[in-house]
Amino acid sequence: MSAFPLLTVLTLVPLAGGLMLLGVSPRNRRLARGLALVFSLVGLALAAGLWTRFDTSVAELQFVERHPWIPTLGIDYFVGVDGLGMLMVLLTALVVPVAIVVSWKIEEKVPLYFALMLWLQSGLFGTFTALNFFHWFLFWELSLVPAFFLVKLWGGTDRGPAATQFFIYTMLGSVTMLLSFLAIYLATGTFDFIKLAELGRTGQLASALSAKLGWYNLTAHQLSVVIFSGVLLGFAVKVPLMPFHTWLPVTYAEAPTGTTMLLTGVMSKMGVYGLLRILLPLFPQQMRMVLTPLLWLAVITIVFSASAALAQKDLKRVFAYSSINHLGYCLLGVFAVAKLTGNDPRWSTEKAAALNGVLVQMFNHGLTASTLFCFVGFLEHRAGGRRGLEDFGGLRKVAPVFCGLMGIALFASLGLPGLNGFVGEFLIFKGAFALTTWAAVLAVIGLLVTAIFMLGILQRVFSGPLNGQWTGFADLTTGERLTVLPATLLMFAVGLYPQWILGVTNPTVQQWVAQLKF
Repeated sequence: MSAFPLLTVLTLVPLAGGLMLLGVSPRNRRLARGLALVFSLVGLALAAGLWTRFDTSVAELQFVERHPWIPTLGIDYFVGVDGLGMLMVLLTALVVPVAIVVSWKIEEKVPLYFALMLWLQSGLFGTFTALNFFHWFLFWELSLVPAFFLVKLWGGTDRGPAATQFFIYTMLGSVTMLLSFLAIYLATGTFDFIKLAELGRTGQLASALSAKLGWYNLTAHQLSVVIFSGVLLGFAVKVPLMPFHTWLPVTYAEAPTGTTMLLTGVMSKMGVYGLLRILLPLFPQQMRMVLTPLLWLAVITIVFSASAALAQKDLKRVFAYSSINHLGYCLLGVFAVAKLTGNDPRWSTEKAAALNGVLVQMFNHGLTASTLFCFVGFLEHRAGGRRGLEDFGGLRKVAPVFCGLMGIALFASLGLPGLNGFVGEFLIFKGAFALTTWAAVLAVIGLLVTAIFMLGILQRVFSGPLNGQWTGFADLTTGERLTVLPATLLMFAVGLYPQWILGVTNPTVQQWVAQLKF
């Protein structure tokens, strides 16, 4: 148990900051922006403190807080982090302040805008630390509501339909997941993720569902697959897994830049986090029963989204489909480790490699994708709202720093060795090639297509003859350079020394591999 409730404080700080912002006059924009940045930086300082105090020599949950909440329903206030939770808390704390700075020029309803961003951060912190479904689900939904209003009120010309589609898709997934967990609770009497994971590993969860529910004469395995499917849908929409992806491109394109950074940088990780924290531990046998279809969906997500990105002309849509593509590698890694291989240590090593790759890829994608959308925002601001691939050309002649720094982010997203994107993808493919060779081979097509459209962006936007109308295009200001500098340095830091992340994640991964007994 943690003597001081660090995780609770971390979650409540942005929540309190958002409430304070509601008391700021809409005319006092400067104060609202400053307060939002201060509260986000406090969250970053707390997350950094947790990171430095995190014990990398153990795999157990750390900073644990557990108190009875609703005893009659068996609900505890239960929070804690392992390597996965710690990494996601740090990612959230890093992305939010940058998103706030990028949103500095928002002029309408400024206090409300930044209050919603802070509440979204609070929901993310809660999602990555809660270990009881009851209040985990509250935070899961808390992140949805601010995101909806950020798109609806400050988005582009088609913000209304985009926000509605985003809300309907994610709410549908949430409803199916809630119904599944209500069934699990009726069968087991607990919402505790740790207890449920143990029941899932031993096969007792499927037996309990069959004994207590017994719907329509379904066998224990059939019923557990139905419940598994409801939980899977909730996470599949959030990642998203194709074909549940159609809300994402339009939402990312219409959302204001700072909001898009949060959507792609952190919120999309909620789905992968749920697969690792909940679905894989609770339903390992059910995942194996439908493993081949899941692997096909992962491959389709990787290849088709990369092909869709290649066909786009709008930079935001290019990076939106690229985001789906990169998270598809995480799906490949998660599904690959579900394969039944026996107790040979070689297979345990490959599964550990794939899972470590998934965790590193989650962090790396959050870093690079949010940075790329940040650059698109800078470009859009200078070009009067234009962001088409065919609208520019030759910009490196007038904005060399802009071209250089965005080029680093593009190559990091591409997976260039020496930058952060390479590490996660390499580990995922190392494990996936051994565990499910056919899926890994097909997924490589996505890497090739990604290289084509990423290099195409550099060629069309920054290379070639300078378009005459952009002779006055301004290079990055000092403030903008400082905004993207931390992310750029982290891209090199992770690429050159990934052990500072792997040292945190590997004990947790080794524990997962040992407990799942595949």
